[in-house]
Amino acid sequence: MTPLTDESLLVGMAVGDQDAAAAFVRRYQARVYGLALTVVAIPALAEEVAQESFVKAWQHAAAYDARRGRVATWLLTITRNAAIDAVRYRREVPLDPDVLTAKLVADQDPSAEPADRFATMDHIRGALRQLPLEQSRPVVLMTFYGLTAKDIAERDGLPVGTVKSRVRRGLGALRDRLGASDG
Repeated sequence: MTPLTDESLLVGMAVGDQDAAAAFVRRYQARVYGLALTVVAIPALAEEVAQESFVKAWQHAAAYDARRGRVATWLLTITRNAAIDAVRYRREVPLDPDVLTAKLVADQDPSAEPADRFATMDHIRGALRQLPLEQSRPVVLMTFYGLTAKDIAERDGLPVGTVKSRVRRGLGALRDRLGASDG
């Protein structure tokens, strides 16, 4: 029997099929939890973020539009946003942006994790690793911490225009390295 596509699982979720939801969670639980843990740095909070992400995916499954991106991208965006919200509302100190940047661009041992689950993450890490730190750092700050160019400029003592230029160049380089397109 061939496994169901991500899109068909979402359709099942949209109509309330619990088996489709369970299969969807099994398929993505490691990636969702891993992203949440990378952002929030606390296992218990990462579990809450992951659970919240799957609940939101269930609630909004009918709104998914395949023309706007892959299911994995959609779900990981939901997770990223939920994790950023959790960091913002948490009173504890979040993971230092420099530490997060270093973790994201650090070489990973490919034998340490199953290749199929982490291939996308390794591909993104590799692309981030190729960027100069002056570009990768603001991209990480915006992407994982939800900071604005103004926030980063104030934090780093740089002009806002410089930060925007670095982010634009960094995202453009990532887009090229990852083979992404706008359409």
